[in-house]
Amino acid sequence: MPSHENIKPKTEAILAGLIDDKSCDETLEELALLSETAGAKVLAKVTQKRASKDPAYYLGMGKAREIAELVEGLGANAVIFDDDLTPVQIRNLENLIGVQIIDRTTLVLDIFAQRARSLEGKIQVELAQLQHMLPRLTGKGVELSREGGGIGTRGPGETKLETDRRHIRRRITHLKKELERIRKNRKLLRSSRKYPVISLVGYTNAGKSTLMNALTGAGVSSNDRLFDTLDPTTRALLLPDGRRVLLSDTVGFIRKLPHEIVEAFKATLEEVKEADLLIHVVDASSPKADEEISTVKSVLKEIGAENIPTILALNKIDRVNHRELITGEENVVEISALCGTNLDILREKICQLLPQTREHALLCIPYEYGFLLDEIHETSLVEREEFKQDGIEIEGKIDTILLRRIKKYLSEKNACS
Repeated sequence: MPSHENIKPKTEAILAGLIDDKSCDETLEELALLSETAGAKVLAKVTQKRASKDPAYYLGMGKAREIAELVEGLGANAVIFDDDLTPVQIRNLENLIGVQIIDRTTLVLDIFAQRARSLEGKIQVELAQLQHMLPRLTGKGVELSREGGGIGTRGPGETKLETDRRHIRRRITHLKKELERIRKNRKLLRSSRKYPVISLVGYTNAGKSTLMNALTGAGVSSNDRLFDTLDPTTRALLLPDGRRVLLSDTVGFIRKLPHEIVEAFKATLEEVKEADLLIHVVDASSPKADEEISTVKSVLKEIGAENIPTILALNKIDRVNHRELITGEENVVEISALCGTNLDILREKICQLLPQTREHALLCIPYEYGFLLDEIHETSLVEREEFKQDGIEIEGKIDTILLRRIKKYLSEKNACS
């Protein structure tokens, strides 16, 4: 993906969105957080209650004119909308309001462009940006460069988007092939892995990275900001029952997770789908914790991961004032990743729910294959080890993957003389 500069703190925006009978101005709270994360200064919020989106202006024309007056009065240079906009809506709003029009997906992808560090992450972001931009080129005219930077100008947006639709389509095809290659490589790695995998999932900024650090000492960035972790991190974790597992931190979810992101990040999200156990981290101090749980469950269902055994880790309980937490959920553990509270209980719950990956066996390992002992001790729970005349007799709970490889050394009782 072409290089990009960090967002300049010059975007002063008005936020706009539709509300229904069940919502109020709070519907724009997350959009405000996303906007501030992208580097914009929020000057005002405008909502309209209506049953459906206006096909021409998203909001009604009267409300759009009201926003235009507000833009002029406050000196805003952008309007950020809480939904995706069609090319027609973007063109009409730009003509009426006279400033940059940004929809929700463009905003989220801009944040992702800032966060991506690995080659895979950059490829995924660029693909999502191009897929989102391609059908919206109509309203931008022939000249596609956006001088000066700002939200939506990172990545392919700052270099004319290669100016040509066919070139963009060729680029999309190339990126999809690259991601397919990455997916195949990941699949090979998963098939050859020695240890079970646990994935941390949850709403963005719920504390997944802090929990990863607390459990494994990974040292990953855990700042208090949205989408701080974009590129997944995996570290080894030793459980109380002696099993080694891999703990993987993943990108956080949000409401209305753009389809382009789900599509482009399939290679990353497949890591969640293939996990043996999920730890769903929830910010228990959030007043919208129930809604955030529902959002995460919805995304898990969308990627086909809804039936994986899951622990609900209610994080940040040090910030909760003795109110009743989440009810009606199974396998709940209240923790504080920052303070280390109840992490021992969480580890025990992992041992209970993680599908059993060991079975009792008696092995007789010939002395010339003694190098296998290190791997046996590393992956299994050895209960007895004796050096006999013909080899080393080992009894215990042996890792099933390893056992398949060394099954020829399975032994009857007293087989090692």
